[in-house]
Amino acid sequence: MTGNKPLKKISAGPVSAALWENEIKVNGQAKTVLKASIQRRFKDRDGTWKSTTSFSRNEIPLAIYCLEKAFEAMLGEENGEVAENGTGEEEVVM
Repeated sequence: MTGNKPLKKISAGPVSAALWENEIKVNGQAKTVLKASIQRRFKDRDGTWKSTTSFSRNEIPLAIYCLEKAFEAMLGEENGEVAENGTGEEEVVM
């Protein structure tokens, strides 16, 4: 994944998905594709923020929601509709 900032971020409670532009080579030509990452943020016992990619039963619907929205954004990107400003657009639910 390239760049420091995601193209788009979707959050639902402690769960978030991010869309990243990724350069790949196809038949020797560079091509940009979108990749999605998903994580859950939480505070540990010391109050320090941490991230994980594991989800409890109640967090799975939030992860599904974020991934569905990420997929919709990927389809929109194929049609030139994602992040009009092209920089780190964020969608938050809850």
